[in-house]
Amino acid sequence: MSREHVLEVENVTMQFGGVVAVNNLTMEVNRDEIVALIGPNGAGKTTAFNCITGVYQPTNGIVRFEGQPIVVNHPRGKMKKEYGGQNAELYVNEKTLDPTPDEITKLGVARTFQNIRLWKSMTVYDNVLTAKHMRAKQSVFSATFRTTRKEEERMREETEKLLKEQDLWDVRDDLATSLPYGQQRRLEIARALATEPKLLLLDEPAAGMNPQETLELAAFIHDIREKYQLTILLIEHHMDLVMNISDRIYVLDFGSLIAQGTPDEVQNNQRVIDAYLGVAEDE
Repeated sequence: MSREHVLEVENVTMQFGGVVAVNNLTMEVNRDEIVALIGPNGAGKTTAFNCITGVYQPTNGIVRFEGQPIVVNHPRGKMKKEYGGQNAELYVNEKTLDPTPDEITKLGVARTFQNIRLWKSMTVYDNVLTAKHMRAKQSVFSATFRTTRKEEERMREETEKLLKEQDLWDVRDDLATSLPYGQQRRLEIARALATEPKLLLLDEPAAGMNPQETLELAAFIHDIREKYQLTILLIEHHMDLVMNISDRIYVLDFGSLIAQGTPDEVQNNQRVIDAYLGVAEDE
């Protein structure tokens, strides 16, 4: 029996002018998995994340979350002539879907960024509490008649619990950007968790970390998967981290998928070795 797909990326192509940044990408992430998307710099990994999370509308393809299409597009207008990807006509009869990032988040997909994007003028506490408001159960009526006090109390209690679980409670009143780099990364993940996601996308979570911090991050990612019942898709360049925590791995090179499989299968794949180390020229 096949496992349940939380995320399905089907024939997704992202073209900027004449440059095809992601070319016909197809992959899936099953419930409870940790899946890595790896590849050399410029391979199209973050662009793929942006297509999944509503930052970009892909030029072509479908993204499904829990079996439902959330992003759909096909080449139109001028792009019909300039399109350099595959399957240009495959989705012409599908309804176009172009949600904003906040709409994607409300569905249950949260992400972090390669370059940390905390709210700089806010405290640690307020960064997480503000994210909590994404799930606020209130209406115009409740806001008008000030019946949201219990809701606000609930969000504050959950913020406190989350900060304590992530070892950030002692710095709750500090400005987010005053924290050491490793704690800022942890805060960004805590803020993503505050939106109560089912799928968490981590874009290079170990960037800038030393070996000890990277080791601690691996344990942290495993812990949050179990504690919050998460499915996780991550981009990462630290191969030790990727090989240690991933159930499966997809490999991009120049925007195209060149390999997929278990960590053992991927690290012994000659195309992956060539992409990372370069192909030796004949003498």
